[in-house]
Amino acid sequence: MKPNEQAIGIFDSGLGGLTILRAVKKLMPKENIIYFGDTAHSPYGSKSKETVAEYSLNIAKFLESKKVKLILVACNTASALALPVLKRHIKAPVLGVIEPGAACAAKAAINKKVTVLGTEATVKSKEYIKNIKKLDKSIAVTQYACPLFVPIIEEGLAGSDICKLAIKRYLTPLKTDKADTVILGCTHYPVIKEDIAKFLGPKVTLVDSAEEIAKRAKEALLRAGLLKTCGKSSTQIYASDLSERFARLALNIIGGKKLKVKENRFYI
Repeated sequence: MKPNEQAIGIFDSGLGGLTILRAVKKLMPKENIIYFGDTAHSPYGSKSKETVAEYSLNIAKFLESKKVKLILVACNTASALALPVLKRHIKAPVLGVIEPGAACAAKAAINKKVTVLGTEATVKSKEYIKNIKKLDKSIAVTQYACPLFVPIIEEGLAGSDICKLAIKRYLTPLKTDKADTVILGCTHYPVIKEDIAKFLGPKVTLVDSAEEIAKRAKEALLRAGLLKTCGKSSTQIYASDLSERFARLALNIIGGKKLKVKENRFYI
């Protein structure tokens, strides 16, 4: 296999990283992709730094064994807590999701106010604040943990009354912050992006980290001369606990129609 034909590896604690897979497929349709969802250990947002680092390193080593040319850490919690460990122990280039999202938000924040929505671990890490402040110290950053969003999405309840109540519960304080830019600081959150946008109103810009890391991935592959631009593409999706529900919800996010299931993975 030629170097540019090697797959892009993507991993997340569960379904959320599939929003990045979707963005990568849209931006680089000829690329081969291997995705790993750690559904057996989801969610990561309430776990310790040591546990998240251990899970992330094990998955990255699995992806490296598949000869991937690039690894995208599609989990904000793992990006916040495990990225330095991965870069020390993994030979393949590794990109986290936080820095691209922070850069986009800093550029978009006209009134110099940014709000971050994330898991408890991502918020506690303050990585978004650190990255935004590196770019522009004058930007005021507020953060809100939204711990129910991930299980709601993983249960297939996006768009439900329960989901809308959770959005109202968590996001009502944002209206007093008057931030014009809000970062969806968890790759699950783009699944409910429309409902969040409707609640916050048209004057608020939502930064989708999935789209931003896909752009960075393409730039990195172009610089390395590894972008795949022709031929057929393949998508393999692994899960540490592959269930019928995971496969069904995965198809809803990615937009596929057929599955070919084999052991702990399926193909689209």
